[in-house]
Amino acid sequence: MSRRQDAGRPRVAVIGAGSWGTTFGKVLADGGANVTMWARRPETALEIHEAKRNSEYLPGINLPRAMSATHHLSEALDGADQVYIAISSQAVRQNLKAVRPLVQRTDVPIVSLMKGVERRTGLRMSQVIEQELHCDPARIAVASGPNLALEIAREQPTAAVISSISQETADAVARRARNSYFRTFVNTDVIGTEFGGVLKNLIAVAIGIVDGVGYGENTKASIITRGLVEMTDFAVAQGAQPETLQGLAGLGDLIATCQSPLSRNNTAGRLLGQGYSFQDVVKQMDQTAEGLASVAPVLQLAREVGVQMPIVEQVKRVLDGTMDPREIAPHLTTDDDEPQGERTQNGQAGGGGALWRSIQRTLDQFRHGGRRAPGDQP
Repeated sequence: MSRRQDAGRPRVAVIGAGSWGTTFGKVLADGGANVTMWARRPETALEIHEAKRNSEYLPGINLPRAMSATHHLSEALDGADQVYIAISSQAVRQNLKAVRPLVQRTDVPIVSLMKGVERRTGLRMSQVIEQELHCDPARIAVASGPNLALEIAREQPTAAVISSISQETADAVARRARNSYFRTFVNTDVIGTEFGGVLKNLIAVAIGIVDGVGYGENTKASIITRGLVEMTDFAVAQGAQPETLQGLAGLGDLIATCQSPLSRNNTAGRLLGQGYSFQDVVKQMDQTAEGLASVAPVLQLAREVGVQMPIVEQVKRVLDGTMDPREIAPHLTTDDDEPQGERTQNGQAGGGGALWRSIQRTLDQFRHGGRRAPGDQP
């Protein structure tokens, strides 16, 4: 397949042509880049390339003329200024082995669009990329936030966070991955940004379970609130900054994923709540629900650092078939009958003011085009 290229437009590659990979390709193309998608299946590549459609994953969406596609990795990566990876977290290592010889002599940024941890190792996706591509971690960036693919493909406004240990890399990717409907912020807290994207999926499965059972808004609001505490405690214990979990990559993504029927993890949980077995849910899902694969490795990591995650523990019991979904709600917030203080930030009582201030800062930054609001302190 030949690619139509405009000399004045930067060239980027997106590895993976599912709903999120294709949507992000559209974001990049609408932001001024020539985008080449790599699709595993030749028929998907042909449809994107010729018809400017991906009818299986984004029905009804017209893709930009600046998007092309191929099922040959070498063609997708040839001359790319940035490389974006959107593959299932459990399959990424195998695919990266083929990518390595094609990028090892370059210094282009490698951007993870994935939200999962590797089941066998418990590694975050940026760590798997670093291992398999043998590249400087300063070249690696991750993208996260309240980003439901179909809404973005319909050009409904949203925001995301680009994170890298290198401020230069984060800035370069953020400048490329933005347009009139997609705004990007930056930080250097890769751990918090990645774990926010992972952990919200687990809480979304819990929300789906209680929704499928038929419980109401009080139950769901309690789970979301306490779920944010679990997410923050876990991520901080792994080395994250608490503010990251209270921003777009944590709280923002949590709200979007828990409330939307477009969320695959919410849908998977709802099927579990309706009485389907884990195996039946996997068969019914036509796209990957990353949260299902991440429950066990996250709980293992939590035990290693001594963090309690009662919501995620109960989700695992439902997945394992050892708990009736109807019994999950009384257990989700605590297994301890003794009264407990309401921890709202890093296991500390009385942190609500700090949480609200972080939310307010995020809103102020969005109003001021990604810059700190006047008078806001770093």
